[in-house]
Amino acid sequence: MKRLYVQIYLTVIASLFLVVLAAGALWRFAGESGPFAQGIEMAGEVAAAALPPADSPRDVQQQALERLSQRLRADLALYDVKRELIASANVPGRTDVSDNTSAARRGWGAWAGHERRGAWHINLPDGRGLAVHLARDPRGFGSGWWGLPAWLGVLALVALAVGIAAHPVVRRITRRLERLESSVNALGGGDLSARVRVRGHDEVARLAASFNRAAARIETLVKSHRNLLANASHELRTPLARIRMGVELLKAKPDARREAELEADIAELDSLIEEILTASRLDASAGLDVHEDLDLLALTAEECARYEDCHLDGEPAQVRGDPRLLRHLIRNLLENATRHGAPPIEVTVGRVNQHGSTAVELSVRDHGVGVPDTEQEKIFDPFYRMAGATATGTGLGLSLVRQIARKHGGEAHCERVAGGGTRITVTLAPADQVP
Repeated sequence: MKRLYVQIYLTVIASLFLVVLAAGALWRFAGESGPFAQGIEMAGEVAAAALPPADSPRDVQQQALERLSQRLRADLALYDVKRELIASANVPGRTDVSDNTSAARRGWGAWAGHERRGAWHINLPDGRGLAVHLARDPRGFGSGWWGLPAWLGVLALVALAVGIAAHPVVRRITRRLERLESSVNALGGGDLSARVRVRGHDEVARLAASFNRAAARIETLVKSHRNLLANASHELRTPLARIRMGVELLKAKPDARREAELEADIAELDSLIEEILTASRLDASAGLDVHEDLDLLALTAEECARYEDCHLDGEPAQVRGDPRLLRHLIRNLLENATRHGAPPIEVTVGRVNQHGSTAVELSVRDHGVGVPDTEQEKIFDPFYRMAGATATGTGLGLSLVRQIARKHGGEAHCERVAGGGTRITVTLAPADQVP
């Protein structure tokens, strides 16, 4: 009973047998009322017409009963008003008076207790009783097999047929669950590429599709963390090595320039650690922890005030989200434009129509050499640096920009501007469209 398909199959079979027993019981006792009882009454009228009157001699009644038995191919027994045997035809053995009296007490006109199973007892209009037992059919369909009534044998045969037909159906369902279990075990064992083939449109298929989505998400997160750790360990070595060297040099000879360089290295290391922690939190969280209505134009103006040759234009636009993360997004865009582009930096904020709906757009453009078309998506990868780039940085800035934008229901894109320069555009859902 530990196997699911066995439990389901036995449940189907048990339910089927309950239906069979209920149907048999209904058939067994239906003769006490309704159309079935009317049919018994009509059979009594016909039998009374075919038999001699009740006051006829017993031998006359015996002969008439034998003729009727031959015509009906049935075993017959005729009883008087006191339910004592008058005559019988083709009935092996004789019925004891006490047995017949007991049968009378249990009720005539239904499946009553006769000395042979499958006997029908019919009340005749003159008060006599006729016991009818159909002879066995030459093909084996008659009173029953191995002492069982025929109706029970037929129902058992139906139950067996349905049980055989139900087994492959039940097994097909549970086999799909077994494949799902195998994939779950494979995923738990470290095979992040484990997936389940989705078949059908039922609950099991939806469960398999949900597993595939969850497995893909887990694989993405694990690979992201692996890349983050691998690149972070490499990026951390450089400022740490410079700091260690600077400390040693300061021990030998104090120097203001070296102290300034050491402070810059510490600031770079602190920034890198902050970026790594922010990226890890964004990967681990399913949504935002803080939701506030903010004016993106005002927030951008505060960050633009930190930079020279940075020009802001636009209109107020309300967004809903985490102010700390949105400020981080704006700062990374401006820092990227300053390090990898050339002044002036042009920043615009406004509402735009996008795919039939309104969105808030933040655009930052520099006037540098521009990002090649082949690398406009790669620059959003963690720790990616373009070939030949000499500017410093953690390599996580634009990756965090896209992550933060997606957490706020938006997206980040890069494009090369005609006339020189790069424009990075971030679209966010307006506050009135965020639940």
